[in-house]
Amino acid sequence: MPPGVPYIIGNEAAERFSFYGMRTILVVFMTKYLMDASGKLDPMTDLQAREYFHLFVAAVYFFPLIGSIVADVFLGKYLTIMSLSIVYCLGHLALSLNDTRIGLFIGLTLIAIGSGGIKPCVSSNVGDQFGSQNRQLLSRVYLWFYLAINIGSAISMLYIPYLLRATGSPIPPAVLDFVNQHHIPLLQTVLPLLDSELHAFHGPHVAFGVPGILMFIATVVFWLGRKKLVHVPPARQVNKAFDWESIKALINLLPIFAVIAVFWSLYDQCSSSWVQQAEHMDLHFLNILWTADQFQVLNPVLVLIFVPLFSFVIYPVAGKFVTLTPLRKMSVGFFFITASFLVPAWVETQIGAGLKPTIAWQILAYAFLMISEVMVYATGLEFTYAQAPKQMKSMVMALFLATNTVGNLFTSAVNFFIQNSEETVKRTGQVTKLTGANYYLFFAGLMFVASVAFIIIAIFYRGKTFIQDEEEVQPTPA
Repeated sequence: MPPGVPYIIGNEAAERFSFYGMRTILVVFMTKYLMDASGKLDPMTDLQAREYFHLFVAAVYFFPLIGSIVADVFLGKYLTIMSLSIVYCLGHLALSLNDTRIGLFIGLTLIAIGSGGIKPCVSSNVGDQFGSQNRQLLSRVYLWFYLAINIGSAISMLYIPYLLRATGSPIPPAVLDFVNQHHIPLLQTVLPLLDSELHAFHGPHVAFGVPGILMFIATVVFWLGRKKLVHVPPARQVNKAFDWESIKALINLLPIFAVIAVFWSLYDQCSSSWVQQAEHMDLHFLNILWTADQFQVLNPVLVLIFVPLFSFVIYPVAGKFVTLTPLRKMSVGFFFITASFLVPAWVETQIGAGLKPTIAWQILAYAFLMISEVMVYATGLEFTYAQAPKQMKSMVMALFLATNTVGNLFTSAVNFFIQNSEETVKRTGQVTKLTGANYYLFFAGLMFVASVAFIIIAIFYRGKTFIQDEEEVQPTPA
């Protein structure tokens, strides 16, 4: 195993805690905790929060385009990651110090630049550690890389929403109950002391500050591994990175990226419209009163279950009956995300009928969503890296990530255009043109059409695989 890999994975786990901890509470913060300059509440409406949330996510996945050019052509991946990580930390600092719209704008802008800029560099830096002698380990290491993302995000999604709430202790009551029920002497002594000392340790400043601390730790971890990483030098000349072979590889991938963009227009709504829907559901589940944003923890938890399940059970078994190429896996994944939006559509009909369905219904929706993520994103990450020419690794990974930008811009635009005017709201009482289940059915129908189109694209796709220290190898099958 390359010696630099543990530092990359450790850095990714801490950075993902940082990013997803902040992202998990963002919609709730904008609709319930946002202040004006005088210190009075100045929250956004639900549709405004969705609009701005998806604009932020779009920006996060736009800046990889710039970061990849800086890394591939000018600075190299290591210096790009280190410099933009500092910008990233400053963004968290701005959010933690200023809870007005100005602080929100400055903080999210810096985080988008920092987080977005390092994204293609970190993921492609994993592949740079491998050559022809150990290329067989690449799939497994990408698996561990992906697990690191979800371990970091799972912890933050559970804990950061708890820190946001304006009352209570930073130590969840469920943790104290568990320690007391199982009679753990040391923790029974220490935790109550911490509980009393840190009782005021909560609110937006703390909830945004803790992820900032984790981002600082992520930066330090990556710096510690600087002498053990494989450093691929930048091209220094743009024409070396953008030759005809590279352009042909990009053209081959564009139709695939177009469908992946539609995938993201649905996927990231688990942090916006799904959270807002959860606020109208019964949040009692497993004898725990969940917060609406806390249930997002199902995202990484299910991925931690599904990644090994698919890698070591489902794919090997299915492979005995059919050849599982990356494009075939992705084709199936697109239909699963279509199904995931049919669940909140049904829930919305129940809410519209005056009922209060249990939050447990979101488990089914998240199950479909996470199966699609494993089959589309995890597969697409490795597939895109392999299809990218040597001097274009970061750029092609950036374009793969930019599909998220396109998808979220579309979602943001939809939420902007469906907002009714004040006059229409007064006349009809409806704030949106896509009411109730129609909102979710619109996206489900769009994804279904894109899924059918992808099957046709996959049949006619012809690509080539590139490994870091080798020339092109055999054409990639559909």
